[in-house]
Amino acid sequence: MYLEIITPDKKVYAGEVESAKFPGANGSFEVLDQHAPLISTLDRGSIRITTSKGQEFFTVDGGVVEVLNNKIIVLAESVTE
Repeated sequence: MYLEIITPDKKVYAGEVESAKFPGANGSFEVLDQHAPLISTLDRGSIRITTSKGQEFFTVDGGVVEVLNNKIIVLAESVTE
């Protein structure tokens, strides 16, 4: 599935992922291939993405995530890698 992490300043990440774990406002959750559509707010915390090359982590200060048609879009207030 395809993931984009975007801040007001730049596109932080864009590419294919196997899974992604998010710090949701009501608890963390993981998105896998063919996940049902959803929209959620994010709390401050760490996004963990798993790709064919391993794992990467991004720390967000909050935002929104949308999952639709095997594409994940994260609109984050700010991100540190």
